[in-house]
This record gives sequence, C-alpha cells and structure tokens, in this order.
Amino acid sequence: MEKLSVQMKEALHDGLIFFKWLLYACGIGILVGGVGVAFHCAIGWATGLRLQNPSLIWLLPAGGVSIVLLYRVCGMEKDRGTNLVLVAVREAQPMKLRTAPLIFLSTIITHLVGGSAGREGAALQLGGSLSAYLGRKMRLDALDSRVLVLCGMSAAFSSLFGTPLTAAVFAMEVVSVGRMYYGVMVPCFVSSMIGKQVARACGLHLSVGYLISDVPLPGVVPMVQAGVMGVLCAVLSVIFCRVMHAAPRLYSGVFRSAWARAAAGGVLVLALTLLMGSQDYNGAGDALIRRMLGGETIPAAFLLKMLFTALTLGAGFRGGEIVPVLCTGAAFGTVAGPLLGLSQSFGGALGMTATFCGATNCPLSSIFLAYELFSGRGLALHALCCAVSYALSGYYGLYSEQKIIYSKFRPQWVGRSVK
Repeated sequence: MEKLSVQMKEALHDGLIFFKWLLYACGIGILVGGVGVAFHCAIGWATGLRLQNPSLIWLLPAGGVSIVLLYRVCGMEKDRGTNLVLVAVREAQPMKLRTAPLIFLSTIITHLVGGSAGREGAALQLGGSLSAYLGRKMRLDALDSRVLVLCGMSAAFSSLFGTPLTAAVFAMEVVSVGRMYYGVMVPCFVSSMIGKQVARACGLHLSVGYLISDVPLPGVVPMVQAGVMGVLCAVLSVIFCRVMHAAPRLYSGVFRSAWARAAAGGVLVLALTLLMGSQDYNGAGDALIRRMLGGETIPAAFLLKMLFTALTLGAGFRGGEIVPVLCTGAAFGTVAGPLLGLSQSFGGALGMTATFCGATNCPLSSIFLAYELFSGRGLALHALCCAVSYALSGYYGLYSEQKIIYSKFRPQWVGRSVK
C-alpha cells in the first residue's frame, strides 16, 4: 500500500510538470510566434521596398556602419549572435533582452540595403533572448530556463519559416550533436506548432515548400546517385563553413575598426552586385531557389551566393545563415544533379537538404526539413544523402559553440567543438 501511494504521488508530480510545460509552451508559442510574424512581415517589407527601389543598394556601406553603431550604443558590440543562444541552452548563461530588438532592427537593415543574409538564424536569437528574459522574470531555475529558451527557438523558427517539425527538432539537436534531451520534446513541439498556427492566423505560410519534378523511386541506381550527391554536398558544406569563418578574420586583419570593416564590406557587396548587373544574390535567396528548382540553370550561382554571404556577414551585418546555405546547396545540386543522372529539380532539392545537414550537423532536422519542404517526395533518398553528408562533413559547422558529443563513425564520445 505504501509503495502504491509513492507511485501515485510520483505520477501526480509528473502530471503537474507535464501540464506546467504545456502552459509555458503555449504561452511562448503565442508570444514568440507573434514576434516572429512581425519579424517576417518587416523583412518582407524591407525586401519588397529594395526590389521596388534598386538604388537602395547604394546604402550598403551606410547600412553596415549603422548596424555597428546600434550594437555599440547598446553595449553589445561583442555580441556572438547565434553562438550565444547555444551557450545559453547548454550552460544556462544569461541572455540580454536587448538582443531581441537589436537583431530585429539590424536584420531589417541588412535586407533593406541588400546584404546577403537569411532570417532564421536571427529568429533563433530573437526567440531565445525573449524566452530567457521571461525565464528570469518567472524566477525559473537554470534547467527550466534552458527548456524555455529551446521553446522560444522552436516557436520563432517555426513562425518565420513555417516548418514546425524541423524547428522543434533543430532546437533540440543543434546545441549538442549526438545528445538530444527527449524530456523537452513536448514543450518544443507544442511551442513550435503554436508558433506556426499564429503565423497561419496572420495569413502566413498557407502553403509551404517547393515544387520539384522527376523524383525517382528508391532503387540501386538512385541510391548510388543520392550517396554521391551526399559526398559532394559534404565537401561543399565544409567549404561554406570555412569561408564563413575565414571572412571575419580577413576583415579584421585588414581593418582594425569595426566601422571600417562594415563600410568596406558594404562597398565590396555593392561592387560585386554592380558587377553582376542584378540583385539575384542579395537578400536571403528564396526567389533564386525557386527559379533554379523551376529549371533555370546558373552554373556559378553556388559560388556567388557563398561569396556574397561571407562578405556580408563577415563584415558585421546581421542576419541568418540558413537560407543562404539552402540557396547555395540548391544552386550546386541543380548543376551536379544532372551530371549524376538526376533531374535538375530533384538534384537541387537533395543539394538543399544535404548541404544544410553538413553545415549544421543536424541530420534529423535535415530529414524533417526535406519532408516539410518537398511534401515527403523522395524522402528515403533525402535521408541517405543527408546521412552521407553528415558523416563526411567532419567536425566543421556554422556555429563555433556547437559541440559534437559522439564520433560520426562509431558510438564513441569525442566531445569536440566544431571548427
């Protein structure tokens, strides 16, 4: 009888914790989802205004300097971006609330003047900083604060990109690769799904994904083709990460002042844009992805998008890396796919998910991304391609604070930071 009483108390305690996190996750999903919608609309406004007024591209140097000024005035000139969110989750380090409005405004400026950057990485900072602030106000302990930050990351990513499964799994997977905290699945999925519903209620993400054609059925030949594509995307992801990490060091080696680096980066991106004669590689790159998956062939697009993004973010502009990674992978896949016997469309799709996988070291998130972006078409081949890319991309990654807990080739603890 006494043992039964103890079990009932434990069950009651677990139930209370479950409903507590349901409540917290719903609140975070609504709040951060709403902020994510506002962020999405602001980015859309800035991009639309630039496309209607192409001469705004001339403000690139001034835009970079204004971002540096914003962070310096707020005492955040040494802000580490998304890396700070990863540390906040893993080590419960505090995040400042001012991170949210700063990344909001600075990313809008980047898109308004034509910097090559995404928005999902910025969304992780936005959701993480807001959730961390709420955790402090609610006087949560360190462990609960980490869970709340993960909920904020999930809700922001989902409301901005419209992929709730990817958002929740990515938040759980990206911090420490090889160690997922299954105890946070319920709050992360709930906050992510509510964030998506908030966005839908505001008229966003009513249709999510890309149309692809000529998707082969799983078989020996398609498996070999997908595997080879995975190898190539692993190499591409390593190059992308190394270029992204090298750009800030190169800027710092030439220009000692952050102001000078931002201005010089703006001038370089402006000059490259004028040289190209179009603004195809400015902004995140979603329109370019759709054009290439639709049949347009641009052989050097993956190199150009990589260069534009490195010059932009390396100089001190703010924004995310995820959509530029997807754009780079899609551009590469549309070129490499036909050489391997795949259709241009499906090759681009494989390139998107596999390059994302190699750059983020998040294979499960990449498989969910393939499902949500391409309606599950060719999912088994996407999974194989991502698995190969993950294994062969080594210990490189976009985020220097990401930890690789286990070896990529055997069940052995390695505990390495990415390069």
